[in-house]
Amino acid sequence: MNPLLQVRQHGQQIWLDNLSRTLLNDGHLARFIADDGVAGVTTNPAIFHKAISGGRYYEDDLAALKQRDMSAEARYEALVIPDVQRACDLLAPLHRDSGGNAGYVSLEVSPALAHDADGTFAAGLRLKAAVDRANLLIKVPATTAGLDAIERLIGAGVSVNVTLMFSLAHCEAVAEAYLRGLHRLRAAGGEVAPVMSVASLFLSRVDTLVDRLLEERGGDLLALRGRTAVAMARLAYAAYQERFHGAAFEALAAAGARPQYMLWASTGTKNPAYSDLLYVEPLIGAETVNTLQDATLDALRDHGQVAATLEEDVEQAAQHFVALAAAGIDMVEVGERLQREGLAQFEQAFAGLLELTA
Repeated sequence: MNPLLQVRQHGQQIWLDNLSRTLLNDGHLARFIADDGVAGVTTNPAIFHKAISGGRYYEDDLAALKQRDMSAEARYEALVIPDVQRACDLLAPLHRDSGGNAGYVSLEVSPALAHDADGTFAAGLRLKAAVDRANLLIKVPATTAGLDAIERLIGAGVSVNVTLMFSLAHCEAVAEAYLRGLHRLRAAGGEVAPVMSVASLFLSRVDTLVDRLLEERGGDLLALRGRTAVAMARLAYAAYQERFHGAAFEALAAAGARPQYMLWASTGTKNPAYSDLLYVEPLIGAETVNTLQDATLDALRDHGQVAATLEEDVEQAAQHFVALAAAGIDMVEVGERLQREGLAQFEQAFAGLLELTA
């Protein structure tokens, strides 16, 4: 069997970390959904910058938009919102048949709003209305301001993909914001059942930074390289199970609320010495999502070994984090540093987008 379809049998969804008119117009996304069981799509400014700068299907529309009195950001949205709508429509049957558990497409608010809670909240409402699809996720970074906006968006019944998480501390803060939002929605008399959220934990960048810190220290610590991100994901999943399948979530679950699924992001292996499926094969488990770039998707289809692996070696993962702390590596600070760097990268990509559409 196709390994991508086998993953689905273990309760994990595979989402494509890419969207362009080439994927849509040439039928590639439809085939990914039909043949490989791809159950969602994620986007970000870097993905759209690549699509618009290199995609032949955007040229005429962009030229026409430049004749209109619009801001560069409005032109960007006018280009990508139809793409997001088309992807939502392709995934709508899955969204319907899964009872709203799968079939989502993510669209990110402007990175310039990362430290603006009010601006993020307003942008989330505006983008939700503009796309007008039940299977849209508004993508919001897990900054301090973002957490406030996430709570408010969930409280307004908006489904959210929380992005740029790099630590267990981020996971905990994001889950708490989601729960506060659900309570806010219920208190206002809203329905919690239609709301979906995923918490995107970035992996490969964690190993890249922690490996460098381990190499600076040397000695026996070199044996810890390439293991931190998987350990972090397994610990995050253990915390997820305790939080969303424990007594504290029972009342919300009884009202129809969904757990906030863990999503593994940044899953393309950056170190060529490591397996190209390092962030896929060890992290297969129920109620999770793995979002893959095209090359990683192809690798999983070609030679992936599929088994329920996510709950293995959790104690070993905890011991790994103890060893990192003993070596003076502060994983909270690692997460904050990587989030700052990730935001800077998205801001740069978004600035490039606006240059394209100016």
